[in-house]
Amino acid sequence: MASCLKDELLCSICLSIYQDPVSFGCEHYFCRKCITEHWSRQEPHGARDCPECRRTFADPLLSPSLKLSNIVERYSAFPLDAILNAQRSNYPCKDHEKVKLFCLTDKNLVCFFCDEPALHEQHQVTTIDEAYEEIQREMKEQLATLQDSERGHTEALKLLQRQLTETKSSAKSLRATIGDAFERLHRFLRERQKSMLEELEMDTARKLSDIEHKIQRYSQQLRDVKEGIQILQERLSETGRHDFLEGVAVTSERMKGKIHETNLTYEDFPTSKYMGPLQYTIWKSLFLDISPVPAALTLDPITAHQRLILSDDCTIVAYGNLHPQPLQDSPRRFDVEVSVLGAEGFSSGVHYWEVMVSEKTQWMIGVANETVSRKGSIQIQPSRGFYCIVMHDGNQYSACTEPWTRLNVKSKLEKVGVFLDYPKGLLIFYNADDMSWLYTYREKFSTKVFPYFSPGQSHANGKNVQPLRVNTVRL
Repeated sequence: MASCLKDELLCSICLSIYQDPVSFGCEHYFCRKCITEHWSRQEPHGARDCPECRRTFADPLLSPSLKLSNIVERYSAFPLDAILNAQRSNYPCKDHEKVKLFCLTDKNLVCFFCDEPALHEQHQVTTIDEAYEEIQREMKEQLATLQDSERGHTEALKLLQRQLTETKSSAKSLRATIGDAFERLHRFLRERQKSMLEELEMDTARKLSDIEHKIQRYSQQLRDVKEGIQILQERLSETGRHDFLEGVAVTSERMKGKIHETNLTYEDFPTSKYMGPLQYTIWKSLFLDISPVPAALTLDPITAHQRLILSDDCTIVAYGNLHPQPLQDSPRRFDVEVSVLGAEGFSSGVHYWEVMVSEKTQWMIGVANETVSRKGSIQIQPSRGFYCIVMHDGNQYSACTEPWTRLNVKSKLEKVGVFLDYPKGLLIFYNADDMSWLYTYREKFSTKVFPYFSPGQSHANGKNVQPLRVNTVRL
C-alpha cells in the first residue's frame, strides 16, 4: 500500500516526489519545473501537450494543487509505513483519534494529523513499537556505559582515598624525618658553638691572666728602675770627689736588682683559631658527623666489559677504541653491554654516591641486582633487575622504565647523585650540583644490589670519549 501511494505521488517526467505540483486542463499532475522545461523544448508558438495523455492545449494555464501539495508535504515528513503500522489510541486529538508516531530526532510523540509536517521534515519518524525498542536499546547502552563509569569512578575514588591517606602518612613521616635531620644538625651546631665559646673563654681567661701577671711584673720592675734612677742621680749630684768615691760601694749595693731588660713583644690573641674560614672549619667537623656522605666507591674489574678501561684506583671508567683487551672471561663479566659494576654491594642501610658525567653525550647510571644476566644483549629495565637513568642523543635524559620516562632536566648535568635506602626500597637520583630531584624508583629489593655504570660507546668523531668518574669527597 505504501508503495502504491508513493507511486501516485511521483512526477511522470522526473520520476520523483512532486515539487510544486500543477495541472492544466486534464487530470494529470506534474512538477511546475518539469512541465515548464518539457514545453520549452517544443515550438515557441505551437500547441502544448500533456506528456501523460498526449492531449494538446493551445494556451494551457498552470494551476497549483494545494491538496496534492499537502499530501506530498506530509508524506515527506512522516514515513508512510509508520503511519500505516501505527496503532490508534482511544484518546481523542481534537476532532480525530491520535495516531501513535514518535520522532526519534526530537524525542517526542507526534500526530500525523495535528503536527505541522514542516516541524519534522527530514526527521527520523517511526512507530511507537520501533521507537520503544530503539530507545530501550540506546538507554541500555547508556546504562552499561554509566555503570562502567560508576565502577571506574568508584575505583578512582578508592585509589584517591588511599593516596590521600598515604600522602598524609608520608607527609607526617617526612616531617619527622626532616625535623630529626635538622634537629641533629642544630644540636651539632649548638654543641659545636658551645664548645667553641667555652674554648674561647678558656683561651681568653688564660691570655688575660698572663697579661695581668706580666703587668704586675713589669710594674714592679718599673718601680725598681725608677728607684735606681733616683739613687744614681743622687750619687751623681755629689760635687766632691772624695765624697763621691767614698759612697760607691754603698751605691753598688743599693743598685742590685734595679736594672731589668725589656724583651717584651706584642703577642696577638689567637683570633685565627676562631676566624678565618670558620664555616668551612665547622662544615669539616659536620661532614664527619653526617650520614650518608658521598661514598668512596670503586669499580669491580672482574665485571667490566673487555672494551672498558679502568683507572689504577678503579674510580674511573672509559670506553676504549682499541681491540678488546685479552681479559679472562668470567660469569660475572659483561660481554655485550659496555658495563661495569661497583666492587661493593649493598643489602642494608642507606648509601649515597656521586658520578661525574660532564662533557659526555651518552651514559647510564644506577644499580643492578646481584643476579642480573651479564651475557648477551640485555634490556636495561626494572623487570631485568636494572634501575637506571640514561643520557642519550646528546642532551636527552630518561629513566629506564618500561617504556622510558622522560626526565625534566633544565640544564646539562655535570654530576649525578645516587641515593639508596635499601630498607625502604628507595633509589633516588639527583643533580648533585644543586641536589635537585631527577627520578625515584620504589622497589622492594630482595637481593644485594651493586652500583651500575656504563660510559657508552665512544665515536670516531671524538664524541663521548670522556670517562665516567666516581666523585669522592676528601677532607
